Amino acid sequence: MSFIEQIEEKTIQKAFEKMVAIAARGSDDALLKVVSVVERITTNDYWSAVIKSAREKFQDGHPGAKLAMRFLRDINPKVRNKLLRNLIVKEGLIAPNRRHRLSETEGFYPPSLLVVSPTMRCNLKCYGCYAGNYTKEEDLPFEEFDRIVTEGKELGIFLYIVSGGEPFIWNGLMDIFEKHNDCVFQVYTNGTLLDDATCERLVDLGNVWPCISVEGFEEETDRRRGKGAFKKITQAMENLNKRNGVFGFSLTVTRENADFVTSDEFIDEWVARGCFLGWVFIYMPIGKNPDVNLMPTPEQRRRVGQRVRHFRKTRPIFIADFWNDGDYVDGCIAGANKYLHINCHGDVEPCVFAHFAVDNIKGKSLKEVINSPFFQKIQAKQPFNHDHRLPCMLIDNPEILREVVEETGARPTHPGAESLVTTLAPKVDDYARRMREELAKEDAAKTKRVANAA
Repeated sequence: MSFIEQIEEKTIQKAFEKMVAIAARGSDDALLKVVSVVERITTNDYWSAVIKSAREKFQDGHPGAKLAMRFLRDINPKVRNKLLRNLIVKEGLIAPNRRHRLSETEGFYPPSLLVVSPTMRCNLKCYGCYAGNYTKEEDLPFEEFDRIVTEGKELGIFLYIVSGGEPFIWNGLMDIFEKHNDCVFQVYTNGTLLDDATCERLVDLGNVWPCISVEGFEEETDRRRGKGAFKKITQAMENLNKRNGVFGFSLTVTRENADFVTSDEFIDEWVARGCFLGWVFIYMPIGKNPDVNLMPTPEQRRRVGQRVRHFRKTRPIFIADFWNDGDYVDGCIAGANKYLHINCHGDVEPCVFAHFAVDNIKGKSLKEVINSPFFQKIQAKQPFNHDHRLPCMLIDNPEILREVVEETGARPTHPGAESLVTTLAPKVDDYARRMREELAKEDAAKTKRVANAA
C-alpha cells in the first residue's frame, strides 16, 4: 500500500468511526444521516447502490433498520468496530479504488472476495457426505493460505469466505484470522466445534462471523448428523450471543425440505436465536454421488426466491439466495468476475460448485491464477443470458460449462466431477429447460395481473 493510500484510508476510517459513534448513541435519524453521508462518499457503483437501497429501507421503516441499530448498539464493540473498519471502510470504500487502479495498470480487475477451503475433512460423518474420504495430508498448508491472503490484500481483496469440509478442524485457522486482522472472514461451519473458548476468541478477534449450517430442528438435524448435533449447534449460537458476537445460518434447500425450511416457523427460529444473516443454497448435483432428483423442482426454486424476498421485507435479518438473487449481481459472479474458489489441494475453481480447474495456486501467484485462460473464457461469456434469474453455468446454462471445459482443457478436481458435463448432461439440460418454462409462466401471470389492474 502506498503512503497516499495509507493516508486516504486512515482519514476515511477516522471520519467513518466518528459518524458511527454518533449514530450508535443517537436516534434512528442519526443513523439515517450517517448512511446518507456514506452513500455520498462511496465511489464504487455496486456499494453505492447497496447503501442507497439501505437508506431507502431505513426511511420506510424496514426491519433492516432494526437490525442495523442492533449491530451498532448491542454488538460487542470489538466485533462492531473491526467489521465496520474492514468491511465497510476498507472493502467498501478503499479497496474498489485500489482494484480500479490495478485494472488500469495491470489490465485486469481483481475479484472482490475469495473462497478458500483449507480442508475437506469433517468431524461429523453425515449420511451421503463425501468429507470422510479426505485425509489430513490433503489439507492446504498454512503457508499457502497465508500467502493467498497476503497477495490478495495487495490486489485489494479484504473479504474471505472459508468453507470446507469443516474449517474449524483445520490447524491454524485462528492464526490466519489473527495475522490478517485487517480482513473480514466469513466461515461456513457445522457449528459443533464452536465451544465456549472458541467463541470467546472469535469475538475477541472481531473480524470473523460464522455461518452455521442448519437443516431442520432437533429431529431432522440429529437424524442426519448424529444424536446431540442440534444441541451443539444451538449451544454455539448461545455462546456467541452471550458475548454479543455476529453470526448467521446457512441452509441447503432440497426437493424434500423446500417447504419446511422456507416456512415462517423455521426462519423465525433462527431470528430468535440471534442470527444476523442467512445464506440459502439449493442442492447441486455434485460430489461423490450426485443426485439430480434431490434438486428443488423449478416450481420450488421459484417459491424459495419469493419466500426469501418476503423474509427480507418482514424480518430483522438479511437473507441472501445464491441463485434466485442473480438479478441483483448481474448474473453469474464466478470465474474471478467477483469471486473464485481455491480448494484444499490448491486447485483454483470458478466457484465452490464448479469442480474444474486449469491452474493450481501452488507455485503460482494469485495474480497469475486470477488471469487463468479458463476464467477469461468464462468472463467473456458473462452474463450467460439476459435473464439474470438464470445465472448459473452449471444448471441454468449448462452448455456454457461444457464449452469452456472443452475449449480450455480444464480438468475435474475430484473423482466424479466430470459427470456434470457427461452422464448428467441430459438431465441438467432438461432441468434448465423446465426452469425457463417456469419463469415464463411467472412472467405471463405477472403481465396478466398488471393488465387486469389497469
